[in-house]
Amino acid sequence: MPARLGVDIGGTFTDLVVIDEATGTARVGKVLTTPKDPAHGVEEGIRALLDDAGVRPDEVRAVVHGTTLATNALIEKKGAKTALLTTEGFRDALEIGREGRYDMYDLFIDPPSPLVPRHLRREVPERLLADGSIARAIDEVAARRVLAELAQDGVEALAICLLHAYVNPAHEARLVALAHEAIPGVFVSCSSEVVPEIREYERASTTCANVYVAPLMARYLEDLERRLAGLGIPGQLYIMQSSGGIAVPPLARRLPVRLIESGPAAGALAAAQAAGQRREPKLLSFDMGGTTAKACVIDDGVPLVGREFEVARADRFKKGSGLPIRVPVIELIEIGAGGGSIARVDRMGLLKVGPDSAGADPGPACYNLGGRFPTVTDADLLLGYLDAEFFLGGRMRLDREAARRSVEEHVARPLGLDVTGAAWGIHRLVNENMAAAARIHGIERGRDLRQYPLFAFGGAGPVHCWQVAKILKVPRILIPFGAGAMSAYGLLAAPLAFDFVRTGQERLDRADWPAINRRFAEMEEEGRALLARAGVAPTDVGLARIAEMRYAGQGHEVECRVPLGALSTESLPAITASFESAYRALYHRLPQGVPIEALNWRLTVSGPKPTSEPTGRPEPGRDVGAGSARPAPLKATRMAYFAETGGFVETPVYDRYALRPGAGFTGPAIVEERESTAVVGPGGRCRVDDGLALIVGMPS
Repeated sequence: MPARLGVDIGGTFTDLVVIDEATGTARVGKVLTTPKDPAHGVEEGIRALLDDAGVRPDEVRAVVHGTTLATNALIEKKGAKTALLTTEGFRDALEIGREGRYDMYDLFIDPPSPLVPRHLRREVPERLLADGSIARAIDEVAARRVLAELAQDGVEALAICLLHAYVNPAHEARLVALAHEAIPGVFVSCSSEVVPEIREYERASTTCANVYVAPLMARYLEDLERRLAGLGIPGQLYIMQSSGGIAVPPLARRLPVRLIESGPAAGALAAAQAAGQRREPKLLSFDMGGTTAKACVIDDGVPLVGREFEVARADRFKKGSGLPIRVPVIELIEIGAGGGSIARVDRMGLLKVGPDSAGADPGPACYNLGGRFPTVTDADLLLGYLDAEFFLGGRMRLDREAARRSVEEHVARPLGLDVTGAAWGIHRLVNENMAAAARIHGIERGRDLRQYPLFAFGGAGPVHCWQVAKILKVPRILIPFGAGAMSAYGLLAAPLAFDFVRTGQERLDRADWPAINRRFAEMEEEGRALLARAGVAPTDVGLARIAEMRYAGQGHEVECRVPLGALSTESLPAITASFESAYRALYHRLPQGVPIEALNWRLTVSGPKPTSEPTGRPEPGRDVGAGSARPAPLKATRMAYFAETGGFVETPVYDRYALRPGAGFTGPAIVEERESTAVVGPGGRCRVDDGLALIVGMPS
């Protein structure tokens, strides 16, 4: 079975790529997402792509999948009816949260509402102390009574989060057993399994989110496996995790909270792989699709990884307004700007774009699928950047007149502009918003983005990267071949990987090194067992250690690497140097004479990376370049708008599939392939590298 298949569901399009490992060739596909039944769109997309590529279903040995289903369920509050069991006296900790206001000057803020309403949050008489010792045993009579009441309430899912369970999980484990007796068929998650680390609110919020989406994800994965079997695909299904590793379905069903950022993580992995292949020490990933845009900082071929993020924000752009999820995640800044982002004029007479999106249904006005409001895609079409007859390689025709009517009615007329001025305003505003968000993301992490080339992909990324790059003042732009489906490529670059954590507060100058070694040994044993069940040989297992550390008295931690092997006082200089380097990168100075303490110890256990990298040249579909071994690179010219030239200018349009390594040209120019279009402004110096990426040098 020589083929591997990657499938990434986005808000507007589902991207697919199949790689024939025998020949090294790849074929990409893109279909509209089917929001009401995502698996249907996946099934139809796979069927069409395999037929187009000439690959038999029984030749597919692996399908790697990224999905937004868990994210959407949390945002739309469409998960299971969920209850929470917690320690007596701590029923409202989930709602109290951190007690902070995410906007101290707004008197009318909406705090994030918990996934579990108060009447379904129940207390159990029991108590563990901070060291894990039992101060009060579980009152099983009371616990059974509470569970019987929840069964009568018809709960479908149950979260269990007890005080200090991350140290001693015994009470939570007992409640899991009682729950299965009292409520047969109920989905149960306990915090000591989902996120066994300190900080009660984050632990409870993550556990509730996990079980809230568990029934939905279980049904979806079972349906998807059934559809793949129906297509005749015998290969193993893998699911992308937010951390950039892939997991098998049993683990994904048990810990679906780790899948929330799976699609965006795949795009960052593709960018990281490109950075490694091209020996780019720094790269800024810029992924703009139909619904959102994402940016990620990549250093030395590795994307930044965080340990917490938020979902379902009351205010999309204000930290603290959402539900905290405490799991490893590739650090992305998400901007509410995609091809489907809706443009409007607000009550103050100001132009706004996003964050609401037309999505795949009804889509932008130019799709002619029922959408009436102007979007970024409509503006790009009117500015000449998109070819109405070649969208998705000609499989989907765009209606330029519908786009014009929509922009004129909802933007141009209210602002007193002509249609071109309104379209340029939409295009420019969305670029400014994305660049501003990316710059703040870099500043918060101590990075100067002027030193980072921009790696642009996604269906709309190459259209907008020129203006975003100019605003950010990056040195150059890289646009990969097959940019429109690059997230699907990232899926095929991911190894099997699992992340583990143990809390153990230790001052380094008097650390209990045997206890630290035991924690790492427990995590390693569990990780190796998981990989062994997935068929990974012991010699192929990779390990990476992280410690979350701080100066004594501080309330937040900094991550630093910890060496492998048995740790002792002799390890102290290396760990201290690692921490001080990470701390200095963020704050540029070190406190003097303050002891260092560690709070959490983490281990990533991973299998080998795929043996065949998804770097083979994607072949065009049969409708592109057919009948010609080497079509002329210049397809045509058309009028396109560039502010640098003061308006529309006749612009050469190049055939992406005919450009060979070493080819070069200068902007203004447009480069078209089936799934995306690259726009290069005046003064841009373009060349095609050996990997068929388009390298665009910015004018000085």
